[in-house]
Amino acid sequence: MSQKKNRPKGKDAPPGVTLSIRIQPRASKNEAVRQENGSLKIRLTAPPVDGAANEALVKFLAHAFSITRSQVEIVSGHTSRDKIVRINGVSSTDAESLLYNDRK
Repeated sequence: MSQKKNRPKGKDAPPGVTLSIRIQPRASKNEAVRQENGSLKIRLTAPPVDGAANEALVKFLAHAFSITRSQVEIVSGHTSRDKIVRINGVSSTDAESLLYNDRK
């Protein structure tokens, strides 16, 4: 996921994508895993206290999509493992190819 793409800015940018994510805090490493049912699980090394896991999730997704952290917004589930996340400037096709490529 370290490849950088020149993403269009302004009115040519894709509107964004909304993802339903289940996070697993205190994991051994940060990674995205596709579940058998097709859902997305993100394992994070951060603990689920004082918003550390939320911040780690935002950083992980921003890095994965090569975007700024301000383009990643947790819409709901701030205190839950199940979250709805809005990623602005990324198409659903880009999201699937970056997060689900070469995953179980």
